[in-house]
Amino acid sequence: MAVEDTQPLISHLIELRKRLLNCILAVLGIFLALAYFSNDIYQIVSAPLIKQLPAGASMIATDVASPFFTPIKLTMIVSVFLAIPVILHQIWAFVAPALYRHERKLVMPLLFSSSALFYIGMAFAYFIVFPLAFGFFAKTAPQGVLIATDINNYLDFVMALFMAFGVSFEVPIAIVLLCWTGVTNPEELKKKRPYVLVGAFVVGMLLTPPDVLSQTLLAIPMYCLFEVGVFFGRFYVGKGRQDDDKEQESDS
Repeated sequence: MAVEDTQPLISHLIELRKRLLNCILAVLGIFLALAYFSNDIYQIVSAPLIKQLPAGASMIATDVASPFFTPIKLTMIVSVFLAIPVILHQIWAFVAPALYRHERKLVMPLLFSSSALFYIGMAFAYFIVFPLAFGFFAKTAPQGVLIATDINNYLDFVMALFMAFGVSFEVPIAIVLLCWTGVTNPEELKKKRPYVLVGAFVVGMLLTPPDVLSQTLLAIPMYCLFEVGVFFGRFYVGKGRQDDDKEQESDS
């Protein structure tokens, strides 16, 4: 391989290293700022369950180190979530030189809206799903059973739900991209509504704990977001290919 051929690859690797380092520094900076408040952050995240516990019940730690490491683990995860806009911006800065002008105009709004939808999905889980689900679990516990949830197991449970709802709320972005690239169009998507509805419940079953309430609370918003994506997708049908052709003609 000629030296000239390796130069672009090396420059891309250097740029990639720079962007990855910026992402790591952003997460680390947020973590260091929040580490002192790790116990407070855990109290905020665990509040929906604690409010639903019967009188005299509390959360427990079954591992000796859990009271220290579990809040720290949560703080690290929260730092990654809060750094998502920075991470997406770094991804954008890395791929932007390879994009057409019209693609750059589309990517920035998509980055902003995808971040906003991810946070909205997490907020929906925290304020709507958690109180309903934990209230349901607490009321259906057999008589004589004392609810005492391990703090580490609870963290794993809620983080799975946060990710499930955050990612599921990206459905409109995916539909807009599919319509923009010409892979599909709103008319075809409308014909598949029954399959999408069934698929939403299947995804809800796979991504949430094995209870009907959580599955339904994820499936219904997913289907509603599908309709939102179909509505906005009609403004982007095939524009990606059309703009590519126009830009290639102007360059030639």
